[in-house]
Amino acid sequence: MSISVVGAGGWGTAFSRLLARSGSDVTLWVRRPRAAEAIDRKRENVDYLPGIKLPRKHLHVTSSLSEAVAADIIVLAVPSFAMGGIMEQVAALVTEKKVYVNLAKGLDRDSHQTMSETIAEAVDARSVFTLSGPSHAEEVGRDMPTAVVLAGRDQAVGEKLQTLFSTPRFRVYLSDDVHGVELCATVKNIIAIATGISDGLGFGDNTRGALITRGLAEMVRFGRAFATRERTFFGLAGLGDLVATCTSKHSRNRFVGSRIGRGETISQIMRDMKMVAEGVYATKIVHLLAEEKKIEMPITEAVYRILYQGADPQDMVEEMMTRPPKHEEA
Repeated sequence: MSISVVGAGGWGTAFSRLLARSGSDVTLWVRRPRAAEAIDRKRENVDYLPGIKLPRKHLHVTSSLSEAVAADIIVLAVPSFAMGGIMEQVAALVTEKKVYVNLAKGLDRDSHQTMSETIAEAVDARSVFTLSGPSHAEEVGRDMPTAVVLAGRDQAVGEKLQTLFSTPRFRVYLSDDVHGVELCATVKNIIAIATGISDGLGFGDNTRGALITRGLAEMVRFGRAFATRERTFFGLAGLGDLVATCTSKHSRNRFVGSRIGRGETISQIMRDMKMVAEGVYATKIVHLLAEEKKIEMPITEAVYRILYQGADPQDMVEEMMTRPPKHEEA
């Protein structure tokens, strides 16, 4: 089966490389023609995945979306805020049912839908899946052992994709809790911003450990409100990705938080960044949903107030540490 990867950021590029090296015929769609030409010629995405060579065999690079969506399987590696617009373009070009795989980790800013819901609403899909878990592009691109979860409701198709995507260095587990996997992927980025703020303030391992643990409790509470499976939040998409995103030097969300902790404003940081920190957008959406559903999420609320209301991070630490005593529970 032919595969296209729509989006040539770091993760889209790394995933294209992984599939091509395992023998699949892959088309990588790059939005800008000049960038597509440069990646094709240099066999390297110097902007988003520098230092990692791309194979010439099995990997075709194009800026033609109509050429890309001719594949049997369409992998969507665009940021969550761009998914709706991309899917409008895809829907105008695709005339038959396809299998879609989402790689984005966030919710739609306008509808608050998950990415699988956004995709399914735009096209008459054969099946829609989400791939998530602790999978930094910089490490997948260097063939470091990685395990992820592929979530979708059509398990028969899922098993075929599981086999297609798996390599000796990239292990794929299967799940049918697609909504749970997507909510994990969204909320963990907010907690990563919080841990970054903690790091930027000069706090240590105790604080980071507390934020990760209580952040997981927030993720579980949020998931319960949407009838997801609790065990999903203790798997690769939940706890696994939470730990990786909160501790890694590759984490853009942690990076944003650390700069805020050192005194920079979010507007300054966003102007400087080439890549997208999904947690910045997720914070606003998740905070709104938590308020609507009356879900207690103090870490998310603190990050929201820092990012969008100009609250002082030190004040937020004091507020959280002096909340009324309670029993430890999820």
